[in-house]
Amino acid sequence: MTKKKSHKPGSATIALNKRARHEYFIEEEIEAGLSLQGWEVKSLRAGKVNISDSYVLLRDGEAWLFGATITPLTVASSHVVCDPTRTRKLLLNQKELSGLFGRINREGYTVVALSMYWKNAWVKIKIGVAKGKKQFDKREDVKDREWQVNKARIMKHANR
Repeated sequence: MTKKKSHKPGSATIALNKRARHEYFIEEEIEAGLSLQGWEVKSLRAGKVNISDSYVLLRDGEAWLFGATITPLTVASSHVVCDPTRTRKLLLNQKELSGLFGRINREGYTVVALSMYWKNAWVKIKIGVAKGKKQFDKREDVKDREWQVNKARIMKHANR
């Protein structure tokens, strides 16, 4: 008897940061690896992760993920100390790191986590170089989104 896989093809996404695209203009997206412990990978497979408040800090020539919460499973090993909000190292090559450092040193730019997903057996995180939106920019985005919905509704009724 064979076991069925619990995930469907195409459902490789572990977590999304929907708020990031509302709060920031995303200028550039970069895929980075993530240095994890064993209990964290088990929790990711169970989907117990939140990256909505996370951001990337560049320090000493390395990139670190802050604010991501990975909730430990209750069945995790008892001899390992599980810190759900520990800082995790991002795995980027030197060219990507130097490009990030150059962009971040400009005024108003920051690096935020956009999504976390599986790529083969590895956990990857998509980070974005972003600039903060003002309140009127957010209102403009809401207006555009509502117009797209109304336009689709109008076109649907016009084609009948």
